Amino acid sequence: LQTIAMLGLTPNGCHIQLTSDPLRWPAELLWLFVVCAFPAVQCGQNEIERHLEMGKQFLSKGQFADALTHYHAAIELDPSNYLTLYRRATVYLAMGKSKSAVPDLDRVIELKPDFTAARVQRANVLLKQGELTKAETDYKAALKADPGNGEVREKLKAIEQIRQFTRDADGLLRSRDYTGAAYYYTKAIEYCQWDARLHENRAKCYEHTGEVQKAIADFRSVSKLVPDSTEAFLTISKLYYGIGDAEESLSQIRECLKLNPDHKECFAFYKRVKKLVKMRESLSEFVQKERWMECLEKANQILRFETKVENIQLDVFRYTCKCNLHAGHINEAITMCTEVLRSGNENDLDVLCDRAEAYLVNEQFDEAIEDYQKAVNANGDSRKAKEGLEKAKRLKKQAARKDYYKILGVRRNANKREIMKAYRKLAQQWHPDNFSDEEEKKRAEKKFIDIAAAKEVLTDTEKRAQFDRGEDPLDPEQQQHGGFHNPFYGGFPFGGEGGPFSFKFHFG
Repeated sequence: LQTIAMLGLTPNGCHIQLTSDPLRWPAELLWLFVVCAFPAVQCGQNEIERHLEMGKQFLSKGQFADALTHYHAAIELDPSNYLTLYRRATVYLAMGKSKSAVPDLDRVIELKPDFTAARVQRANVLLKQGELTKAETDYKAALKADPGNGEVREKLKAIEQIRQFTRDADGLLRSRDYTGAAYYYTKAIEYCQWDARLHENRAKCYEHTGEVQKAIADFRSVSKLVPDSTEAFLTISKLYYGIGDAEESLSQIRECLKLNPDHKECFAFYKRVKKLVKMRESLSEFVQKERWMECLEKANQILRFETKVENIQLDVFRYTCKCNLHAGHINEAITMCTEVLRSGNENDLDVLCDRAEAYLVNEQFDEAIEDYQKAVNANGDSRKAKEGLEKAKRLKKQAARKDYYKILGVRRNANKREIMKAYRKLAQQWHPDNFSDEEEKKRAEKKFIDIAAAKEVLTDTEKRAQFDRGEDPLDPEQQQHGGFHNPFYGGFPFGGEGGPFSFKFHFG
């Protein structure tokens, strides 16, 4: 006060005129301090009101984060305002942050024990958390203050039902009636959505009944409800691994290590899953780059690595089905594809189409048509399946006519070297000059023409592709442009140089 008096100022900078009697200065200064400080107090109250109004507006628009910011500011200026605390609690609840809402509601009831709305709100949260005894206490207190509250009376009845549901569920779980236990846990969870124990027990039931995705969903709920969720994330990771989803398994085990980098079991499982994921990435890359033999080698490496989990193995078989097909291992391809369709998804589009293609190479046209038809039925929008079905039907029809692969005695996936080797052998065998009998010579000429035609079609990339689509490039009925092509138009050029073919054999 002496400093203020010397400067002739109040604490807020107001200029004053003091009396000449120093003994009266303390009283005069105190009075002036109150007068000049009052606007600051009023300013603080206005700021609180502004934050409350802004919070209300943002809340009405559903902008909860913005509303929360303003309620934080209002409470910082006035920590004992129970209404502001209650409003912030409602925002927390709207955001799904029940754990943050409860301390605010506790403080509200501490400041104003007769605030029934806050007590009911806290009871609702406690009920969802499975804190039945605490919720019951709050509901009874609210009912005592408001005996006509029908909603509270119904909640008290529900608590008794929930207790019975959980008793029944726990008993059935102990007796290993997992379907029955899951039913009653579900009834309890309808009221206690935030009770981690109920979710965990129901998840165990789903594991036993083979409903893995439902089990995962419940364990995910546990991971959100329990602060230290390392065990939940480890379990989720193992469940994903068990259904063959190694990538998601790796993602979940990483969440475990984020919570506890020193968790031994999580770290050990993390190393295993990471190794598998890396091998699967290589496998997929080999398929994309059409490196079929490397694909098969990597597939075998994975199968040696994981010998127990069927879904991991089935996923590998999906790749070996395709890689064997393109590597020319037709019977192996059919075996792998069949195993996937038998043990996995029987309507798997890629596997059905791959097996159908393998059947076509084996000239098992009916089986190929059946696979493509099934693919079309299950995947109606698939152009690949529709075109495959049309091709299989054409090839079946074509098989009743001239088959250039059969003429040369080669398989449909034969390469050009194999085709030329077969052609030279047959051309030497059936050359008309080898026969003196007129009937035999005529038969040989016909055979020789077919052999030459087969060689023409199968060594020409475009014509072979046309033939593989079920069209005969040398059939006049199918050639709308250019007419029929006779490979020996103008006579047999045996030893001659005229015409489109000039056969010069180099045997031995």
